[in-house]
Amino acid sequence: MSTDNTSSNYEKSALEFKSTSLNVPVLVIFSSELHQVELALNEKIAKAPDFFKNSPLLIDLQYCNTSENAINAAELIDYLHQNKLLPIGVSGGNDEQNKQSLSLNISTRAIRSTNTASAQTISTDIVKKDDDQAPVPVTEASAAPVENMLISQPVRSGQRVYAKGDLTILSHVSAGAEIMAEGSIHIYGALRGRALAGVQGDIESRIYCSDLQAELVSIAGQYKTSEDMNTEQFQHPVQILLKEQSLIIKKL
Repeated sequence: MSTDNTSSNYEKSALEFKSTSLNVPVLVIFSSELHQVELALNEKIAKAPDFFKNSPLLIDLQYCNTSENAINAAELIDYLHQNKLLPIGVSGGNDEQNKQSLSLNISTRAIRSTNTASAQTISTDIVKKDDDQAPVPVTEASAAPVENMLISQPVRSGQRVYAKGDLTILSHVSAGAEIMAEGSIHIYGALRGRALAGVQGDIESRIYCSDLQAELVSIAGQYKTSEDMNTEQFQHPVQILLKEQSLIIKKL
């Protein structure tokens, strides 16, 4: 084969653009006061610092721009960076907020969280709005169909898995891996990473695993890290459920 042909083939295979569906948490801001957002976010990060660390993030500003004093997007992005969060896009911003975001190389073409079935909204309650400004709830007609997921292979460190229904894993979940489901989670091996069930607010969701060694577990936004768990429950089959806004871990 000639050198010219080899060079031509290499150039054709050097890169490729593909469309994909990303499971990225969405931070929905309801207040134009940055200090209120900081206080609320600090509280959430304190509950699960390892979960939020180095996490990519979409910022939804559509609900905090109804007042005259819109939040400063540049200051918000800077604060997120200080807390080891990695904003990658902004949606719902006004002209000034979009300009500030672009100056920091943050995309303003992000899909709005209310239209993204695969997005995990991690903090819609960061600051509550007045009743007359409450977001319109998603109707049943617009809800995505339930899609249960079955995985027979181990979930390796660094991998993220998201299921729109129940998630069943027939193997183990490694430390540093993260699995998320809108329904319940069933793990037939060891859970060493992070497991988040009911990520869209389903308080009836549960987590079942054959060997609890988790870094973090969560149901409908309520978290427990390994430091918060009873060590007597480790390395045992357990079920995890939500009762009166508290996570309960029971041996099976």
